[in-house]
Formats: sequence, structure tokens, C-alpha cells
Amino acid sequence: RYVPTGEQMSMYDAAMKYKETGTPLVIFGGKEYGTGSSRDWAAKGTILLGVKAVITESFERIHRSNLVGMGVLPLVFKNGQTRKDLNLTGDEKIDITGFENGITPRMDVNLTITRKDGKTEQHKLLCRIDTLDEVEYYNNGGVLNYVLRGLAKKA
Repeated sequence: RYVPTGEQMSMYDAAMKYKETGTPLVIFGGKEYGTGSSRDWAAKGTILLGVKAVITESFERIHRSNLVGMGVLPLVFKNGQTRKDLNLTGDEKIDITGFENGITPRMDVNLTITRKDGKTEQHKLLCRIDTLDEVEYYNNGGVLNYVLRGLAKKA
């Protein structure tokens, strides 16, 4: 569903409409998010759809790394919280803050959910960018951009 108009459409078409309007997307998931045989393509598809962050209970190890490599922010609920606890309808506005002083490995960040009625709620998330190298990859928009910038500096 494309929320601004309420129009029902394919996920791809909705994602492209959001991309056209510059609206970044967030995915909420469960346990071991990204488990499967096409983890690298799943991360590529995620960024191509305009997804900027994935918030889950836990990540499959390689998929988490692939998301960082594509420039997608992997975030994990804290204190046993799950996506079901949030009672999401799809009409919410999601804000992720706490990066004002940059990213450090495994830092806590803030999730603010603004409901359709204007009420807000705050939650803490764990940023699953786990190493200083991953910080550099993410800050450069992914591994490919990191490598290309490094090559450009040498040229």
C-alpha cells in the first residue's frame, strides 16, 4: 500500500513511488532475518528498493554483513522486544536518531515511532555495524563506493 494515497499496489511499485518522493524505507523483521540461499542478492534488492534500515530481533550473520556492504543500516531490538510489540499498521512515521556524533560499532540508537494520531513512542535499538571497517563501508554508502573512493584517491 502506498500510504499517502492508500492505493494498493505491488511492493516494487510502492517502493518506486517512495523513491520518487525521496522517502526512505525501513523494514521490520523477526529472528534470523536474512536466512536463506540468496543473502547477497537480498541485500542488493533491499538497497535498490530504497530501504535505508532493517530492524529485527536478530540477523543471519552473512546477511547482516551484506546489508552493511550495501550501505543498509542493520538494527536490532533490545531487551527482548519484537516487532509484534510495536503494533505497527504501516501508517507510522519512523525516525532513527543518535548518529549526531557519528557511528561507532555496536552503539545504541533511538527509534521514534509517530502514530497516525500524532502520538510518539521511543525505543532503543542496537546498531549492528560491528567493526570499524564496517563503519567505513557504511559511511561510504557500501563496500563498492568505499573501494571506488580509495581507487580515485590513488589516481
